[in-house]
Amino acid sequence: MNQGFFDALVAIVGAERVLTGAQATPYLCEWRGAFTPRAAAVVLPADTDAVAAIVTVCGRYDANIVAQSGNTGLVGGSAASDADSDVIISLAGMDRIRAVDTDDNTITVEAGAILADVKAVAAAAHRYFPLSLASATQCRIGGNLATNAGGLNVLRYGNTRDLTLGLEVVLADGRVWSSLSPLVKDNSGFDLRDLFIGSEGTLGIITAATLRLYYPERQHATALCAAASPADALAITRTLIDRSGGQVVACELMANQAVQLVRQFVVDEVSGIAMDHDWYILLELASSATGNDLQAILDDVMKTAGTDRAVPDYALADTHEEREALWRLRESIPAAQRAAGASIKHDIALPVAQMPAFLARALPAVEARLPGVRACTFGHLGDGNIHFNLTRPLDGDNTSFLAESESVHRLVHELVLEMGGSSAAEHGVGRLKVADMARYKSPVEQAMTRAVKQALDPETRLNPGVLVDQ
Repeated sequence: MNQGFFDALVAIVGAERVLTGAQATPYLCEWRGAFTPRAAAVVLPADTDAVAAIVTVCGRYDANIVAQSGNTGLVGGSAASDADSDVIISLAGMDRIRAVDTDDNTITVEAGAILADVKAVAAAAHRYFPLSLASATQCRIGGNLATNAGGLNVLRYGNTRDLTLGLEVVLADGRVWSSLSPLVKDNSGFDLRDLFIGSEGTLGIITAATLRLYYPERQHATALCAAASPADALAITRTLIDRSGGQVVACELMANQAVQLVRQFVVDEVSGIAMDHDWYILLELASSATGNDLQAILDDVMKTAGTDRAVPDYALADTHEEREALWRLRESIPAAQRAAGASIKHDIALPVAQMPAFLARALPAVEARLPGVRACTFGHLGDGNIHFNLTRPLDGDNTSFLAESESVHRLVHELVLEMGGSSAAEHGVGRLKVADMARYKSPVEQAMTRAVKQALDPETRLNPGVLVDQ
């Protein structure tokens, strides 16, 4: 890279924090393997002032900026793409917990804080931060915010956006907007915070956030239920939500194919339930109240549903170890899919009531398009987000199967849009789905998106090629 540019970056953070060549390699990887990241340099700032200074210098030398925190995204949002002009700003070193306030029930953290560490600090203060992701020990808060991460508890607690009260952001011109407010009610103008959450680093670089905390969950009740169809799974979920007064925190649908892959590659079986049903649903209730009333409610609902044959089989978790075993089945699905061969993946959202009808139409359609395909459907039925993933046929090969990706994506996504859904649910858009946004978003929405981008990043310096079709 230009020597003057390199020297200017070194002057801000020190030579050991400007990485080029082989030193930058750990930051030039992409979780799914769909992209080959390239960058001129990786810079490791220690605080917000350093981020602002780096952004200013990048503007002076006409360099693009890709913000990166945990780099665990699945759509290429933090995968730099230009070896000459892209500079990665890694926020991993900005991992401080700035404050915990148990009166306002907030925690203020920097963007590089690891999600699991934030949860642990909250727990030490006798509070609970509910964002729950399989990558919790690796992903960082900045990426969670940039993608508006969802996860396992959205049904009860919402997405990352719903857990955020205030932000600190470095803008494209190097100015810092700091609004780390704990206020729940503040109607003093536009909600600028929501512009940056979910913007995938295209409007500004989030450097810190004030997040909501809750009282810790003191009781859990967990069951793995068999179901003849997604409609039956949804019906038992609605019954449980009603009976518990909205205490259901997780509702995870799993097709038999997903369960069989887990049995083959990860976990042999789950005690107490047969593994030959068409569909399964993992249900969990939680409350911060003391007692054991949720277990009694779950037990009663399951017994009634079993008598009615709505739930032909189920297993209740009576101990912490049994609860972990049930969750291990669900959380092992992605690893089992990887072991089974290539997958064509869809991270889709639909109105919850439409999910059974979508699956009834989509599964035969993809099976007709790809004979022998193993539909490995799983995900968050309670909030309408399903991972409609398709694993290659047993007698197929990865290359020829993946060659069908574009046509299968089009088939699935057009059906999703027809039924009022979204082709980009909890993983975001990144680089992977920019063409989909151009194809499926209305001209008015696309124009509004470009207008916001132009207003906050007129030189298209922040994460070009991500999210926004310029």
